[in-house]
Amino acid sequence: MARQQDLTELAKRRGFFFGSNEAYGGTAGFYTFGPEGAALKRNVEAAWREEFTHRLGNEEIEAPTVMPEPVFEASGHLDGFDDMLIECAACGESHRADHLIEDAVADIEDAEALGVERVEELIGDHDLTCPTCGTALADEPVEDFNLMFETSIGPGSGQPGYLRPETAQGIFVEFPRLKEYARGQLPFGVTQIGPAYRNEISPRRGIVRVREFTQAELEQFIDPEEDEPPLDDVEDVEVTLYPANEQNADDGDYIEITIGDAVEKDIIESPWVAYFLGVAQGWYEAVGVDMDRFRFRQHLSGERAHYAADCWDAESKVGAAGTAARSAGGDEEEPRAEGNWIEIAGFAYRGDYDLQKHGEHSEDRFTVFKRYDEDRTVERATVDPDMSALGPAFGDAAGDVADALETLAEEDPDAFDSDEVTVEVAGEKHTVDTDVANFAIEEQTEAGEHITPHVVEPSFGVGRTVYTLLDHAYSEDTVDAETRTYLSLDPEIAPTDVAVFPLVSNEDELLDVADGVADALRDAGLAVTYDESGSIGRRYRRQDEVGTPFCVTVDQDGLEGDDETSVTLRERDSAAQIRLPVDEVVGELDALLAGERAFADLRETYRTVDTDVTTA
Repeated sequence: MARQQDLTELAKRRGFFFGSNEAYGGTAGFYTFGPEGAALKRNVEAAWREEFTHRLGNEEIEAPTVMPEPVFEASGHLDGFDDMLIECAACGESHRADHLIEDAVADIEDAEALGVERVEELIGDHDLTCPTCGTALADEPVEDFNLMFETSIGPGSGQPGYLRPETAQGIFVEFPRLKEYARGQLPFGVTQIGPAYRNEISPRRGIVRVREFTQAELEQFIDPEEDEPPLDDVEDVEVTLYPANEQNADDGDYIEITIGDAVEKDIIESPWVAYFLGVAQGWYEAVGVDMDRFRFRQHLSGERAHYAADCWDAESKVGAAGTAARSAGGDEEEPRAEGNWIEIAGFAYRGDYDLQKHGEHSEDRFTVFKRYDEDRTVERATVDPDMSALGPAFGDAAGDVADALETLAEEDPDAFDSDEVTVEVAGEKHTVDTDVANFAIEEQTEAGEHITPHVVEPSFGVGRTVYTLLDHAYSEDTVDAETRTYLSLDPEIAPTDVAVFPLVSNEDELLDVADGVADALRDAGLAVTYDESGSIGRRYRRQDEVGTPFCVTVDQDGLEGDDETSVTLRERDSAAQIRLPVDEVVGELDALLAGERAFADLRETYRTVDTDVTTA
């Protein structure tokens, strides 16, 4: 586990990530992924796409990042997408009030769940001060601050719009068309990987909390009455859970359990959420997250999003960031060197909230037609308003009154039992004679019904996953009595597959062979770095620091004699080397990177190179 400062320095030095716009003083909350970071991020996205889009049989879309205001009126983001803001009266700096509590009070891990009034009380109780200037904050109000970036669509005042705060809305608003591609058959899933934007009050921890970030989200549309997830696929997967009741208990602790048992014991209420936790557990382990520093934590009631019936976060523990972290039992402060838990994914049962809201606010239908096994004869309340009577009585509002009568007949047929019926249109009440409404109960034959699907959402933070992988891969050992820093990244995820070196740069024959090896590896689809500058030891160290799993070196020993040309192949973590024929390099590296062979197998097949390198 890396200290945050060490990891940030390595990330900047080796081109993983660094603050954006530094030439103009920098912009808080925005980061640029350098060459190594961009490659690592692409590999994480590709691995996620392979699992959650391809293997699970879902479809992927790419929607715009700017959306008009009505979308967010419907979704609830305009009214409910807030964080707690407190502003220092002395220096004018703004801070996340709940974060100030979490940093200062050892036994509070999620102050967001406490509410504004309680957070204000805690700021006073603990005499918290402005982190920037040290002024007391006890008398300052805590306010809700909406996190969306506002913009204008079109010239002049244009149409109000916002940068999307989550990729999900781009999927929901296109549901009427997406259901056609799925032939109206539930369940089906739609994924999207792309940028989202949140105007964070106080960005911090490098790329962990930023204002522009990449999400990878799956929206699984289901019939809640009929569709069941393939729990058999994950029922034996072991997970570490931190349910809400354990978080609230004085002696609360983690629960080590299988997915199947967690569902059977109602620890995880939704089988669909449980299924995706099981899938995610396997995926995180496959890409290199340390499972000893990984857990699923259930949201407390006060921190759940406005759309979520239940939500669990995947969390990873990362290196010390200068604040204390709460222990599982909540009794004492963990040492700073133990690091902090960060959310890297969320798994929410969103119910029918999103589709219902967009159906109410838009002019489209956000339902699917569910066919019955057999046609059914049902009684339906109907109205056939006499427009010749409604027109003179209500003028331009007559059509709206007729629509209101139809809606009332569906929702409350008993309202037509009296001689008159009252409906409300645009806030104004209108009374209509029941005879004019022509109310009746009719028998109808129906082949099915329109239902609003429910949504289960696994939502992954790509940048936070990248940060976790770097933190968990950060390693140090001693090579030739010098401290070596290396990233023990999984070969599937590492930015570069292999580096190719000529031992020296002043021998044409070595250079020609090295160029040929590099070209052959690139032709095979591998990501290759070629480096001929500096001592071979320094070149190895550079590749170790960016996590390159293998290095091929062309040396004079491999070109001499009557035997076929050979090269050395070095494995990153052990620094061990073997010698193999140059013609075998592509095939063996393909097998290593595909997980079909281990380096230990090659050590048994080929000659080990004796070096002066010692590791400890």
